[in-house]
Amino acid sequence: MRPFRESTDHAPSGVATDTTAEAASTQIEMWRAMSSLHKAEMVTALTVAVQQLCLAGIRMRHPEASERECMLRLAIIKLGRDLAVRVYPEAASIREL
Repeated sequence: MRPFRESTDHAPSGVATDTTAEAASTQIEMWRAMSSLHKAEMVTALTVAVQQLCLAGIRMRHPEASERECMLRLAIIKLGRDLAVRVYPEAASIREL
């Protein structure tokens, strides 16, 4: 199942499939009316929330992992293994996520 609509004449692209075209248009207009600062605050809050969810998933899969190991696992997910190992050489010891 695809969570977002394909671009069509009836609904804006990038809108959740359970959202009506009217509701999507209203949401888009609200985003357009927001100040740049408000948009940046919203994106920052969503980024923090996604990182927290990712860390929670890491902790569930690896309950024995230290905070440092969890951070390294998060770095591998966010940066990709090659860059994470360049930035954090000890990440090379982590084999499975």
